[in-house]
Amino acid sequence: MPVINYKQTLKQKAQELRKHSTLGEVILWQYLKNKQMLGYDFHRQKPIHNYIVDFYCPKLQLAIEIDGFASHDNKPDYDKQRQEILESKNIKFLRFTEIEVRKNIEAVLYTIENYLTHQR
Repeated sequence: MPVINYKQTLKQKAQELRKHSTLGEVILWQYLKNKQMLGYDFHRQKPIHNYIVDFYCPKLQLAIEIDGFASHDNKPDYDKQRQEILESKNIKFLRFTEIEVRKNIEAVLYTIENYLTHQR
C-alpha cells in the first residue's frame, strides 16, 4: 500500500469531523467499520494530501464521499476540483448523496460491494 501524505493540520480537523458526522456517515460507517465489507479496511474522515475524504480504503486507494449535507452543500466546483486532484494521485472515488444513504442503504451497499468484488 502506498504511503499517503497529508498536511498535519488536517489531523485535528478530521478528528472534529468524526465527532460531528452526518447521519448518512454514521449509517454507512456501521457497514464499513471493522473490515465488515468483504474484509476491506476502511478509515473515516481520512486526511489525504490537502483534503479529508469521508471514507478511505487504503488497499484499493478508494475514497467514498457522501454529498449533500453541510460539508458539501453549494460546493460542486470545489468537490470536482478536489476529486480531480486526488484522482491524479491515483485515488478512486465512489460518491453517494446523503439522501441515498439515508433512504436506500441497500443500493449503496450493493454498489460498494460490486466495486470491491471487481477489484479482487
